Amino acid sequence: MGNSQSLSRPKFRSQFLPKEQAEIDGLFDALSSDRHNSETSPRSFSLQALKSHVGEALPPEMVTRLYNGMWRVNLTGRAQGPSQGVSREQFTVSMSHLLKGNSEEKSLVILKMISATEGPVKARQVQKFTEDLVSAVVHVLTHRQELRGWTRKKTAGPPARVQVLAAQLLSEMRLQDGQRFRGPQCLDHDCDQAMIEDWVFRVPHVTTFLSVVIHRGFLVLCSSLDLATLVPACQVEQGREFESFLDVLSVIYLNSQLAREQRHCWRLLFSSQLHGQSFSQLCGRITHQGPCLAILEDHDGHVFGGFASCSWEVKPQFQGDNKCFLFSIAPCMAVYMHTGYNDHYMYLNHGQQTIPNGLGMGGQHGYFGLWVDADFGKGHSKAKPRCTTYNSPQLSAKEDFRFDKIEVWGVGDPPETQLAKGKKSILDVDPETQILLEASGRVRHSEGLREVPDYDNPKE
Repeated sequence: MGNSQSLSRPKFRSQFLPKEQAEIDGLFDALSSDRHNSETSPRSFSLQALKSHVGEALPPEMVTRLYNGMWRVNLTGRAQGPSQGVSREQFTVSMSHLLKGNSEEKSLVILKMISATEGPVKARQVQKFTEDLVSAVVHVLTHRQELRGWTRKKTAGPPARVQVLAAQLLSEMRLQDGQRFRGPQCLDHDCDQAMIEDWVFRVPHVTTFLSVVIHRGFLVLCSSLDLATLVPACQVEQGREFESFLDVLSVIYLNSQLAREQRHCWRLLFSSQLHGQSFSQLCGRITHQGPCLAILEDHDGHVFGGFASCSWEVKPQFQGDNKCFLFSIAPCMAVYMHTGYNDHYMYLNHGQQTIPNGLGMGGQHGYFGLWVDADFGKGHSKAKPRCTTYNSPQLSAKEDFRFDKIEVWGVGDPPETQLAKGKKSILDVDPETQILLEASGRVRHSEGLREVPDYDNPKE
């Protein structure tokens, strides 16, 4: 009953600016004039009218949820007839709450999207809503051709990435006893309005995904949605055909963990698919490239990696800072931040005989949270019970694993030194020669001879 009272305040004011409200009114006029409204009043629209307007831009399940969320907004306190459609006031209130409202207002409409009954809902109902929401985001971005260079990778077999990301979002919910939601054993728990409100407040993906679904599904107020910070542009070497083993939901999840200035673009630095099974090539292509994400898939299908917040350098010491982290994508999505126990954030070495050669993050020599051996295709993730640097568990299916697929993506704009134009030396053409020279401690004299272009006065 509290929900109805909260949504039926007589002094409700739309939070839209005048131009935005005009656009919302225009959408309502289009919906209410649709030919599918024969059974509703002249100033309302039916579910069929909404489905007809949206077309194939959204899955039918999400269109129905959105309609129910609007239709169940009770502004009068009187029972609604089965043929009564969504009125202008209901439409405006719902859209205002979902797109402009605070956590309380959003949660009230979300509850009505989940269930027709008043009061608490079951956690399994919230789970189904979350899966529908995540699925709708992928659907609408694909339909509107706004994947920004990423392909819609179809995951074979359960659990699909939709379920994995939905499970991650749901894991952030706090149950009534204060514990986090932990899997199937929690599905019969009651979730009241306060829990949903807290969840919406602490998990911004819920609000963001709802905005994407509405803005891009209804094609309304599109200028207020900045997709560049949600889905980064995918940049690959010009002329190269490439399909990442990452799907767009994995990209969205990892991108949300980065600093805002790093989210607009991912640059492919290395791929075993394009550049071969070579550790020297890997080193030559990822050093001095700024912050980057390294992602690999082991032979058992586990997908995981690490974020390097600083440029990789080949040297026998640990490097990096406390902005680095490890992560898992499959079979579950999770991010593991630094613990403060030590500063073993990043390690990259090659061509030495007395110390380990490879790429590592966290832990210590021989016991890294993530280790890619210089003997390409081998690695380990040793964490018993947890990695000391990042508090991460074993990321791979087996402690010592084998892999064929690895990708490294630079995030954000490249360092200015990488933008310098000029003639390429043999070291640019052959990264293996470059990295062996650096590993031997010799100076790259040709590097200092290059003229750095004047970016303030670019030449035509």
